[in-house]
Amino acid sequence: MPDIEMTHPNYRVLVVAYDEKSLAAMVSSLESFGVNEVACSTFLEAEKNALCGLYKGLLVDLATMIKAKAEERVIANTLTRIYPVLRVKTMGSMLIPMAMAGDAKQDKSLSDFFVKTCTGFTARTLRFSKRRDICIPTHIRENRGFTLNFSWNGIFIADMHPERFSIGEVITVTFPKLELEVELLVARIQGWGERRPSGIGVKFRQMSRELEDFLFTLLKSDKDKDRDRLIT
Repeated sequence: MPDIEMTHPNYRVLVVAYDEKSLAAMVSSLESFGVNEVACSTFLEAEKNALCGLYKGLLVDLATMIKAKAEERVIANTLTRIYPVLRVKTMGSMLIPMAMAGDAKQDKSLSDFFVKTCTGFTARTLRFSKRRDICIPTHIRENRGFTLNFSWNGIFIADMHPERFSIGEVITVTFPKLELEVELLVARIQGWGERRPSGIGVKFRQMSRELEDFLFTLLKSDKDKDRDRLIT
C-alpha cells in the first residue's frame, strides 16, 4: 500500500528516459503506488525541475544512464548522488530493476523503492550553486556567530541555539569586518547535537549590486555558471 506522504503533491519523484515508449511505461508503472511523477526526456530537464521543486527519488531508464554523455552525464551523476535512485530496464510494460557495475546496492523492486526508500528520504530540491567553506564573523541582533560556508544562494551560519529561529523568518545579518548588512530568509535549522555543526541555513532575499560584487569577490565565480554539479 503506498505511503500517504508519497501522495502529497509536494512530494514527487523524477522519471528520466530518452526513449518515449520507455518513459511512458515507467510513468504508467507508478500509478499503482500513488506516486506523483515528473516525466523528463533528458537529465537537463530533470535538473531544471529539481532546482525548483521537492523530490524524494529518481527512477531512471538504464539505457539512458549508459547513453548519457558530456553535460548529461555530469547531471546524471549529480542526481544519482543526491536522490535515492532506481535504475530499470523496460520490457514492454514491465520494469526490471537493474544495477550498474560499480554502483551502490539498490532496491530489488519498485515496491521497496517507492514505499520504503523514497518514503524514508526527506524531500529536497537540488542546490543551484556550489558551497564554499568560508569563515566570516557575523552579528545577528546581539548574538555573535560566524559563517561555515557561502554560495550564490545563501549562507550557513554556525549558532549554538538555532532553535530561537524559525523557518521562513526574515533576519538581518551584519558582517562587522566588511561593514555589510544583509537581509536573509531562514531556510533550514540544524539543531545542536545532530552530528553536524548546529546553525541555520539562510537564503539571500534580494541580490543588490553591493551584495553581488561582494559575493563575486568572495567566491571568485560567476553566479550563472557556478553550478553545484558533481564531476566524478
